[in-house]
Amino acid sequence: MLAAMKKEIFLRKDELQNKNLQSLYFGGGTPSILSSDEIKSLIDEVLKYFTFDHDIEITLEANPDDLDKTFLKGLADSPINRLSIGTQSFFEADLKLMNRAHTASEAEDSIKRAQDFGFENLSIDLIYGSPTSNLEIWKENLNKTIALQVPHISSYALTVEPKTALENWISKGKIKSPKEEEQNREFCYLSDLLKDNGFEHYEVSNFAKPGFYSKHNSSYWKYKEYLGIGPSAHSYNGFDVRSWNIANNQQYIKKLNSNILAKEEEILSLKDQFNEMIMIGLRTIWGVDLNRLKEKFNGEIIEHFQKEIQSKINGEILIIENNHLKIPEKHWFMADGIASDLFII
Repeated sequence: MLAAMKKEIFLRKDELQNKNLQSLYFGGGTPSILSSDEIKSLIDEVLKYFTFDHDIEITLEANPDDLDKTFLKGLADSPINRLSIGTQSFFEADLKLMNRAHTASEAEDSIKRAQDFGFENLSIDLIYGSPTSNLEIWKENLNKTIALQVPHISSYALTVEPKTALENWISKGKIKSPKEEEQNREFCYLSDLLKDNGFEHYEVSNFAKPGFYSKHNSSYWKYKEYLGIGPSAHSYNGFDVRSWNIANNQQYIKKLNSNILAKEEEILSLKDQFNEMIMIGLRTIWGVDLNRLKEKFNGEIIEHFQKEIQSKINGEILIIENNHLKIPEKHWFMADGIASDLFII
């Protein structure tokens, strides 16, 4: 797999217009199963064809149970300078429901160990709205996070995906279905508490102390080009082409062994580009740049857009500030639904 990924890096080295990278992200699965030496070898391969910005952000997604002292020592000696830890919760009942391998104590200990090895730029994932939780437990989760001095938090409502154990348990009445009203309460509490403790709510699901915004995710939200390497990885040219690699590991390796890229691509129509710009922009504090929107799209699309936003502006569900269309933060929990109302079908 590592050899195939290195081959893909070589074959796609000319796809990015900007050869100076601002971010490098190891994610999309569990990259912390790699050794620190294997991670370094992938970084070295990237450096054969690209340069790194002087303050590049290099993130590794990691499970708490992978972050032992030996692994962290190796990472501390590597170019990795940011960890995104899949904590999810500091409560055992939540972790069991989500089928996580780590325990609540491992979740806390992994964060402390990472800090002991010099990793200050940490992000953790937290899930709210679980049937095994409530507002009081959620408050304890957040207070624990604040006490641990984690500077970036990504937080998502628990969703019930089709054909999962959770869906099966709910259908059999073994556990209650998540309630949207409770999730909304916990989302509002999350936002208020973190802002009171120095965090900036810069995207619907993301909070950061000043200086700790995720450069990688911010690139997505600002429509910048990116290159994804490995099975199922997605790429975007910053304009109208999106591509994705096949998911099957063996087929991915087989094709690259034959110097064939294991990817498919699509050309985004103007309607697709419009819908995506609306969806992504309205989830952030930056909103949708109206000047860019009018430069990019034709009169028919702009006419549709202006017609659809008017009633929401009148109802203060949308606002315009400095020529950017935004959703007021008090309505962010419903951001995806608000954005989809503006889509061109």
